[in-house]
Amino acid sequence: MKTIYSEKHRLRDAKTELYGGELVKPFERPSRADMVIKAVRQSNLGEIKEPASYTLDPVLAVHDADFVSFLEAAWDEWRQVGYAGEAMATVWPARRMQCRVPRFIEGKIGYYAMAAETTITEGTWPAALASKDVALTGAQGLLAGEHGVFSLCRPPGHHAARDMFGGYCFLNNAAIGAQYLRDNGAERVAILDVDFHHGNGTQDIFYERDDVLFCSLHGDPEDAFPHFLGYADETGLGAGMGYNRNYPMPPGTPFSKWGESLSNALEHIDGFAPQYLVVSLGVDTFENDPISFFKLTTPDYLTMGEMIGALEIPTLFVLEGGYDIDEVGINAVNVLKGYES
Repeated sequence: MKTIYSEKHRLRDAKTELYGGELVKPFERPSRADMVIKAVRQSNLGEIKEPASYTLDPVLAVHDADFVSFLEAAWDEWRQVGYAGEAMATVWPARRMQCRVPRFIEGKIGYYAMAAETTITEGTWPAALASKDVALTGAQGLLAGEHGVFSLCRPPGHHAARDMFGGYCFLNNAAIGAQYLRDNGAERVAILDVDFHHGNGTQDIFYERDDVLFCSLHGDPEDAFPHFLGYADETGLGAGMGYNRNYPMPPGTPFSKWGESLSNALEHIDGFAPQYLVVSLGVDTFENDPISFFKLTTPDYLTMGEMIGALEIPTLFVLEGGYDIDEVGINAVNVLKGYES
């Protein structure tokens, strides 16, 4: 299996994250990608390729144009007013307030942010652009006849909605890749999100559509970020009714129970008969992940890959979360090895 990877991910190197009332070293940091690419090389998974460069057209196919312009300019605007720290949201349009985009950067960030933990830094925008190129190059590989491709995306993307960033995500790599496949001939594309956290951004983008099926397995939003989306009764709207499936699960869920949800999701994907499958590959379901509460073990990721591979659908794996630095690489690679077995 080919891996698409860019060293430009290092441009996203935030120093602060708001966690538990403290500013801490971010859980989403460059060493995550380092550990994954190291595991890819050690496993002899296959060729590692640099991404091609793509325009913003595939991004604008799923994201609001004003939101994209905001991301591009946010850091410069933040610095121009004299702020010394990293750009962080501190105010939002809460209930019964006006949902208008303010002129001042403090208000702009609050308008477009879904949470306060994710800062914008000097290298955030170029790293996000490189990450979407990694995803698009992987999607192009499927169109060229590859059966499976791994897009080692960083920063991740599945929390990025049409017009919101947060959860370490700025551009929704999986959604951009899925839409690119649709725009290049696929009638139906399925997205399977196995990250511990609900793929709220991906759901937001495709919620009213019947050409992209979205299935997400995740921690119950009553207990887990992003808290305000990801409930089982969210099944789609309008033409998209029935094409959104959420599988929220409680703290301590082991693979025996998690796998039942995966089997159900795979049955729905098989019935949908997509030409391509995009997997938002988060391995923060691991038992020792520092910001999650599922109990999957390293061998479970091989089984997960085998179950996905049994569908025999050309698949693009897009890296999302996974924050236990010592294990994130081997767990991600195990999914890919299981898929190819």
